[in-house]
Amino acid sequence: MFKRVLIANRGEIALRIIRACQELGIETVCVYSQADRHAPYLRLADRAICIGPGPARESYLNISRIISAAEIADVDAIHPGYGFLAERAEFSEICRECKIEFIGPSPEAMGRLGDKVEAKRFARAAKVPTFPGSDGAIESEEEAVEVAESIGYPVILKAAAGGGGRGMRVCHNEATLRANIKKAQQEALAAFGNGDVFIEKFLESARHVEVQVLGDKHGNAVHLWERDCSMQRRHQKIIEEAPGPGIDRRKIERVCEAAARLVKSAEYSGAATVEFLMDSKQNFYMLEVNTRVQVEHPVTEMITGIDVVKMSILVATGEPIPFKQKDVITRGHAIECRINAEDPSRNFMPSAGRIETWEVPGGPGVRIDSHVVPGYFVPPNYDSMIGKLIVHADSRAEAIERASRALREFRVGPIQTTIDLHHRLMQDSAFRTGGIDIHYLERLLK
Repeated sequence: MFKRVLIANRGEIALRIIRACQELGIETVCVYSQADRHAPYLRLADRAICIGPGPARESYLNISRIISAAEIADVDAIHPGYGFLAERAEFSEICRECKIEFIGPSPEAMGRLGDKVEAKRFARAAKVPTFPGSDGAIESEEEAVEVAESIGYPVILKAAAGGGGRGMRVCHNEATLRANIKKAQQEALAAFGNGDVFIEKFLESARHVEVQVLGDKHGNAVHLWERDCSMQRRHQKIIEEAPGPGIDRRKIERVCEAAARLVKSAEYSGAATVEFLMDSKQNFYMLEVNTRVQVEHPVTEMITGIDVVKMSILVATGEPIPFKQKDVITRGHAIECRINAEDPSRNFMPSAGRIETWEVPGGPGVRIDSHVVPGYFVPPNYDSMIGKLIVHADSRAEAIERASRALREFRVGPIQTTIDLHHRLMQDSAFRTGGIDIHYLERLLK
């Protein structure tokens, strides 16, 4: 077991990792930026080290400063959480060179699955269903047009690296394709330092379903079943739930097995999420692999009873996964609502500022993952998520009612949040019947 772990992240995921480490008897070192110097979770760590100013590029994205902090604190390992450096193979490689364990995949495994083009090649070899499209990065405008004509419009341009919707462009004809190629490449280069883009067939109506997988250093890979995250806006997930409503369990079982097979074939250790789009006939097509713990991992924890963050730490120490696939049993239904400091009535404008009122819900089957306390100042430098409300109940209908009740109890002010939007969505007839797709929320908010 590690003696001391550095947490190269902030906010609710930093607090989540602190708690997991404490339960495993591991000391924690938190790095923080000047914008986070008063964050209350820092008091729970055994040590906190400032690594720079508020802008992420000068702190949470600054590898040399994080490694320096790790060496000063004499840590055994670094947990990257999600976002920032979590999916940077370069960071994983530098950790290895410095004899510090990276709690996540090796740089080689991250390269195989973290790059979308390479991941598709591995997926095809592992017999995982993928979208028709280019075999690799598009080299020229003419190549893009040729691929699009072969698979048929509409198509989507995607960045080979990164995610979150950046570098994506949907094209319905040749003119829009030609107009968007350079834009997509430039956006990808600016966001991820890699301007490679590729083309896939675009589904006009689809659901977003992802599979949580754990791999270890002994060649084992086990899936923890699926999550549905179709309620999203501009490729950013708003609500996640598990199991996916209305999905044929025989089909999802095959998809989950395929996801575990892919992770195993890549010799991957740690938590990974294999993301799929599902069409109206419940055919699945792999989107990408997230080579890190996901924001929505609590949904899986609630229905399986398996602590995903603890498991990511344990397998990093070299421990084998302590259970077999047949041991992963799900119970009931879970829903997660992302609580963002945004104003939905003003096109989701970020709402930074001091939180004076913070009254969180409770009761059976209610979990709050957040680093916020009354008086906390939401900085303008980072992602707007300030917490997650997760509920669990015996059935989906009961989970929706429990979420509605919890959202009514949840009071935050004076900043604006997405709480009222979530309460509205819990009452939405299409959501309640499971009849939504990935574009539903954008249509609803027009």
